[in-house]
Amino acid sequence: MALSFMIRKYKPNDREQCRRLWRDLTEWHREIYDDPTIGGEHPEDYFDKHLVKVGPDRLWVAVHDSQVVGLVGLIVTGEEGEIEPLIVIRAYRHKGIGKQLVETIISEARNMEIRYLNVKPVARNIQAINFLYQQGFKTLGHIQLFLDFADHTWKPGPRLFGCKFDF
Repeated sequence: MALSFMIRKYKPNDREQCRRLWRDLTEWHREIYDDPTIGGEHPEDYFDKHLVKVGPDRLWVAVHDSQVVGLVGLIVTGEEGEIEPLIVIRAYRHKGIGKQLVETIISEARNMEIRYLNVKPVARNIQAINFLYQQGFKTLGHIQLFLDFADHTWKPGPRLFGCKFDF
């Protein structure tokens, strides 16, 4: 039996559930980077900052049985758009919700005549990278490189243009 859910615009009464989603995403990043400090003590507060930056009219939620189980946002700068965030609660992943959220943003971006739509998953979120690739994000636009002065533990991998990177 298929899961029934709907995608709709964000409403102010979704705030607490969206803050919970933001915390869930942060906890996933903590897990894949083995770093419990990511996002600080109250990572859900970053949702409020994002809401101010993006505005409620550029956020959509996935709802199942009156519960917000997914969130997607569209940041628009000139003729470029960025998907931020893209979150689906773990228990609801692999059920078509993420795909529908991405399709919603792609449709909005096309309607707004945005020239480029990008998304920036963290390097260790291999599941998200594979998912986004399947959704058509197959062009590299930017690569972010950095030096780690805090001496974190990094995983070896991938190679790009003959260079070996850690992530």
